[in-house]
Amino acid sequence: MADARDLSPLEIFEALKAGEILLVDVREPAEFANERIHGALLHPLSTFEPKAIPTTGRRVIFQCGSGKRSRMALDKFIAETGADAAHMTGGIGMWKVHNLPFIRINPASGQVEDDGRY
Repeated sequence: MADARDLSPLEIFEALKAGEILLVDVREPAEFANERIHGALLHPLSTFEPKAIPTTGRRVIFQCGSGKRSRMALDKFIAETGADAAHMTGGIGMWKVHNLPFIRINPASGQVEDDGRY
């Protein structure tokens, strides 16, 4: 049985479009600068403060590169706030496998690339 706190990239994409969630990226600033999902807020796990994340209005969803750090952030967030939250399985890597839109820096040109599908 799947854990209700483990959401797929497709579920998160639909919830983002509907404005139902707050997506929190827990990767480090350099990772976030190189590629990120539209609308994600940066709260790196290395300096993570659960109570700094707003818990009103929308469900909080954590995201990272592969799903490991986001699950750690989720567990810490729930333990400290008791708020309803979840994380994205597979991280931004799985997001890209599903060909969902994201912003990235082209390493060859240094230019920001945004396919505008969001």
